[in-house]
Amino acid sequence: MQFFKKTNIDFLSIRRKTYFASLLIILLGLGSLAVRGIHFGIDFQGGTEIVLGFDKAPTIGEVRSALEPIGLSRSEIKYFGGGGDILIRTSEQEAGTAVGDNIKQAIQQRFSDRTFEVLKEDKIGPKIGKELRRDATYAIVVALVAILGYIAIRFKFIYGVGAVLALFHDVLITLGILSLMDGLIPTLTLEITQEVIAAFLTLIGVSVNDTVVVFDRIRENLKIYRSMSLKEVVNKSLNDTLSRTIITSGTLLITLLALMFIGGEVTRAFAFTLTVGLITGTYSSIYIASAVVLDWNLRRKKTKETGSK
Repeated sequence: MQFFKKTNIDFLSIRRKTYFASLLIILLGLGSLAVRGIHFGIDFQGGTEIVLGFDKAPTIGEVRSALEPIGLSRSEIKYFGGGGDILIRTSEQEAGTAVGDNIKQAIQQRFSDRTFEVLKEDKIGPKIGKELRRDATYAIVVALVAILGYIAIRFKFIYGVGAVLALFHDVLITLGILSLMDGLIPTLTLEITQEVIAAFLTLIGVSVNDTVVVFDRIRENLKIYRSMSLKEVVNKSLNDTLSRTIITSGTLLITLLALMFIGGEVTRAFAFTLTVGLITGTYSSIYIASAVVLDWNLRRKKTKETGSK
């Protein structure tokens, strides 16, 4: 099945502009990370998280007032999902389940006329949170190094470099957008949790798969169309794989949008992260990975010609 047949789009003629656009977006994201930072969930910073389901939901201000006597009025408090569910998250550390018990007791005293149930309660120690942050970083770095090695062996080293640069591009842009968008949409919490880390690892896999398909077609076309210039071969390869890219990415995008808007609070950050990564990954396979391979080979050819004169 093909959506586009015999397309002849000159993708790489604008690669200088796309380099600049990517660099600009990355710098904006890094600026946001420097100024606003990125919020970590209790998975990575430690603390207590409780989700309470009320028969009649109180306001955020009422809940904050209820927690003031126990010194937790600065906790993160927000509506969770639909109905009367309230999420309370604090980085306060005490032995055992003391923090959670204090929160439930304070809520019970303040809202004695209402009934509620504990839908979820998690506690993570600060040492475990630190270890999880370290392990998550290692997981992403190891994945990038393994991909570099795999593609360098299967193709050539510069192909591996192009693929890894594209993946760094995808991760940095996605991370920057999470920082920029966090807090702008009330129903969208974009903090770094284990689910979001899973989304980053997934987007690395999805992006590199698309890149490998393009590289494989470039290698095939180089053998078939020997009279073509490298730029023409790369453009032809991108056009050859365009229909496959649209079908694959489009199908996944539909699923992610369904998760984001219908799946509920738990999957929303995961779906948003992977949606941004899917878009940037499709873009980077063309305008970063393939463009880097083309520019490196053109520069190498120019250097050889200059040296022979």
